[in-house]
Amino acid sequence: MEKKSAWAKLSWPIKAILVIIFIIGVGYWSYKSGRLDAEANILNTKTIASTEGKNNIGSTTPITPAVKDHRTFNYKPEKPVNGEYKGVIEVGASGFNSFIVNVDQKKRWEIISKDFGKSFVYEGMASAADIRMGLKDYIGGMLDKGLKSKNIHFVISSGAQKEPKTALITSELKKMGFVVNLVTPEEEGKLALKCVLPETYADSSFVVDIGSGNTKICWVDKSVKFEEAPGSKYYEKDMKDQDVYDLVKHAAEKIPAARRKICFIIGGVPFELANQGRKGQERYTVLKDPTKYKTDKIKIKSGVNIYQGIKDATDCHTFVFDWDSNFTIGFLLSI
Repeated sequence: MEKKSAWAKLSWPIKAILVIIFIIGVGYWSYKSGRLDAEANILNTKTIASTEGKNNIGSTTPITPAVKDHRTFNYKPEKPVNGEYKGVIEVGASGFNSFIVNVDQKKRWEIISKDFGKSFVYEGMASAADIRMGLKDYIGGMLDKGLKSKNIHFVISSGAQKEPKTALITSELKKMGFVVNLVTPEEEGKLALKCVLPETYADSSFVVDIGSGNTKICWVDKSVKFEEAPGSKYYEKDMKDQDVYDLVKHAAEKIPAARRKICFIIGGVPFELANQGRKGQERYTVLKDPTKYKTDKIKIKSGVNIYQGIKDATDCHTFVFDWDSNFTIGFLLSI
C-alpha cells in the first residue's frame, strides 16, 4: 500500500487553517519590510564612495545616524610614507592658526599639530614688541615639535589683508627674516580644495570655506572653478542677511548638478558648528541642517545664513567638516 505523506493525512479544515496562517505570515513580513525601508528613507541614510588606501577605492561606506541627529563619514586618507615635517602659520582676519603636517613626495599628508585662534593683535592688546615676542614664542613651540625652521611658512589670508593691523604683523615677520605669502580669495579657495577634497570625490562634490572676510566656493570641472561670496563678518559692512543670502545662493547655483552630492566645508563658523556635534576625536563631522543651529552670536548666526544659502542653492544634504584641513595646508602641498 502506498504510504501517505503527513500533509495528505490532514483533514481539509486543518489544511485550510494552515494555509490561512501562512498567507497572514507572508503579508505581515511584507508589511514589516516595507516599514523598515520607509524608516530608512526618513532617516536619510545615504551610501557614498569611501577610500581607505588604494585597495579600498570604489568601495561603499554608509553615512548613517549613529545616534539621534548624528551621521558619520567614514573616509580614511592614505598615510604618508617617509614624509617630512612642514609647518605653516596663517595670519587670518580673526587671529593666528598654525599647522604642522607630515607630508611625503606624493603629497599624502597627516596632521601632527594644530593650533587655532591665537591672537596677539586683533584683541587690541599688542604693540610691535609684543607681536615680535609672541611670534617668537609661537614659532619656538613649533620648533620644539621637531620642525625645522626652514620648513616654517607664513600665509596672510585674503580677509586678513583687509585689516590695517595686518601690515604691522607682516612688517615684524619680515624683520625676523621670514617670507610672508599673500594669497587672493581665488588662490585661497583653490588651496582649500587641494587640501580638503579627496580625489575619489572630485567628480561628485564641492568645497566651501566660510571665512570671516569672504566665502570661497570651489569645484572641479576639467579645471578648478571658483566663486566668491561675503564672509561671516558681513554685518560689519552693514550688509543685510537677505542680501548676503541671495549673493551666496547665486554663487552656489553655478555648481554643476553632478558635483552637488557632498560638500566638504571648512572655516571658522563651520568649526563652531561641528564642535557642537563632534563625537570623540572623529576626523570628519557631518553638520546638521542649518535650521538646527540656534545661536545669539552674530558671527555664527551670519555664518549659518551663508550655510543656508549654499544648501538651498545646491539641495546638498551632506556637509562634511574636516577637523584637520585648512587652506594653508593646501599651500604646503603646492610648494
